[in-house]
Amino acid sequence: MATRINHLSDVKGLRVGHADDAQLASGVTAILVARPNVASAVTRGGAPGQRDTALLEPEMTVEGVDGIVLSGGSAFGLDAAGGVMATLRAAQVGLVVGSAIVPIVSQAIVFDLLNGGRKDWGAEPVYWHLGRVAAEAAMQSPSTALGTVGGGYGATTANLKGGLGSASAVTSGGVTVGAIAVVNAVGSAVIGEGPHFWAAPYERDGEFGALGLPPLVSPGDLALRMKGGGPPSTTIALVATDAILTKAQAKRIAIMADDGLARSLRPAHAPMDGDTVFAVATQRRALASFNELSELGQTAADCLARAVARGIYEATALPFHGSLPAWRDRFGRRPGP
Repeated sequence: MATRINHLSDVKGLRVGHADDAQLASGVTAILVARPNVASAVTRGGAPGQRDTALLEPEMTVEGVDGIVLSGGSAFGLDAAGGVMATLRAAQVGLVVGSAIVPIVSQAIVFDLLNGGRKDWGAEPVYWHLGRVAAEAAMQSPSTALGTVGGGYGATTANLKGGLGSASAVTSGGVTVGAIAVVNAVGSAVIGEGPHFWAAPYERDGEFGALGLPPLVSPGDLALRMKGGGPPSTTIALVATDAILTKAQAKRIAIMADDGLARSLRPAHAPMDGDTVFAVATQRRALASFNELSELGQTAADCLARAVARGIYEATALPFHGSLPAWRDRFGRRPGP
């Protein structure tokens, strides 16, 4: 049996690729998904930016996807899906319609336009090209990198550098679940001023420092912490499983998994958030009961909470004046895997 690496790619049939630009301080993460699969999504943030997500509703015709894109760049970043589509089409991957091949690629973006990077890209934003590079990387050399990478390169939170995180688990019935998240939250992933994470109860094997919870959570720790002025922010994520699901069941898993954002961030689903969670099932392992489906949803939520904390824990600060510190800059790297 293959060794689990605590990453989305523990779910067979998914490959992750990143592309980022240090001067731009932004990037793209492309997740390529083998067929067959079914996919759905849920959006609870008040200000989402998305591409081709309506087709993921259970009543829509297309069952699955060829790729999911998690990108920086705000609305400009939505070009990234075009670059991913171009790469997939060149590889003859996509929905066959007569003599045409149309890759099915859905996307969500985060707002990282005010993080100090150079955003004067001229007439043509660079995200199409970053999308192509990320997809090519996923095909040629899939990545398990975390932190300041890909779609999480320019991410921030209320008080610490954000980033890209991932985690995985196996249910009691042997179903594999994974999550990947770009953590660019308007709020905070840590309790008060830190170092403890809201996601601490769900941590496994010291993956984000093994700090546990503080002895006491004070009223001050519960006070609202938000980015100055509450600018557009967002945490976007994908949860995946090797279970055999219907599209409606994938939607239910997305809904349940979205609770992982509320378990790991405070606040979540705010008016200027675009919080979106995709769910993909790769159709390899049958479930025995609805109880197993419930456990799958709970496990997906826990994985997503862990992925959020890992994205903060593994991040490195941007090299610009006034940039937020990384968690490890303030608290040091603690014992872990």
